[in-house]
Amino acid sequence: MYKLLRKLLFLFPPEDVHYFSMHILRLTCSIPFIKKVLSRRFQPTGYLQKEVFGLRFRNPVGLAAGFDKNAKYLRELETLGFGFIEIGTVTPEPQAGNKKPRLFRLAEDKALVNRMGFNNDGVKIVAKRLKEWKENNRPSHSRLTTHDSRFIIGGNIGKNKATPNENAWKDYEICFIGLFDSVDYFVVNVSSPNTPGLRELQEKDSLKKILSHLQTLNQRNSSPKPILLKIAPDLSINALDDVIDLAIEIRLDGLVAANTTITRENLKTSTGQLEKIGAGGLSGKPLQQKATEVARYIQQRSNGSLPFIASGGIFTGADGIEKVESGASLVQVWTGFVFEGPSIVKNICMALEKG
Repeated sequence: MYKLLRKLLFLFPPEDVHYFSMHILRLTCSIPFIKKVLSRRFQPTGYLQKEVFGLRFRNPVGLAAGFDKNAKYLRELETLGFGFIEIGTVTPEPQAGNKKPRLFRLAEDKALVNRMGFNNDGVKIVAKRLKEWKENNRPSHSRLTTHDSRFIIGGNIGKNKATPNENAWKDYEICFIGLFDSVDYFVVNVSSPNTPGLRELQEKDSLKKILSHLQTLNQRNSSPKPILLKIAPDLSINALDDVIDLAIEIRLDGLVAANTTITRENLKTSTGQLEKIGAGGLSGKPLQQKATEVARYIQQRSNGSLPFIASGGIFTGADGIEKVESGASLVQVWTGFVFEGPSIVKNICMALEKG
């Protein structure tokens, strides 16, 4: 059914289709009966909970940042069975992002190229939306059992495009403080290729300044939140070593491996088409092997002491198993969700449960 629908949707511009699809899903989920039908169809069954970062996830399959940048579709995505979702990337001030078109399909490669540019409503509006969500979805303790778990929400934070790198730490601080009461964990994004100069913040000294400052702020709270770092798959081994060593040194809670890649290797899409699309981060199947190699290296280098969420090229249950066997505690999908449809969470969870 979804394959037929996908053929129709793929006739239209990707970003338009994204918002159209989510608006339709929001409309259908506003009808209690239909929402219940969708929940029964797409939510995984069985005991799939996992304790990671001091949080209890109802299942290990999440939706990566960039899909619901502004926390507008939490109810809908929970209905489709996701165990957790990462909102954002959120910046201190609202941003329109880069000029359209900025999202492109590489259908032959089962991939996407995006240069969105951290388009979002800004931390104040997103925090307000999350606060309202929490108030409207507060669980009744009288109904809770020892096996129940909440829908986990992560906050992916970044800097505004106009903020110079030497002041980037201030932007991360603003977002951290602004979202602290509204999210369950944080992901520091310094690895998007779509904000000029952002990836330079992955260098050890710059990274240490940002992360150490956030850890200081975090420890002032009676209940600190887990802080993770999202890394690029294009890091050299030396740079990756620096990141892993720094994460262990400052007691970072974990990593997200990995963001989109700027490489265009071994693609079926023609060179002419790629040149026409231009710059941006590549996600999807072509990223799978590289992201898995990064995952395995993190596991090996840290001797399994650094938990991480694996992302990149996850489409099937077998892909999810590959990432978990590489050492991942949890997995995230994005492009796979676009190509495989709403059954992706249930399919991956079934495969992981069977082992």
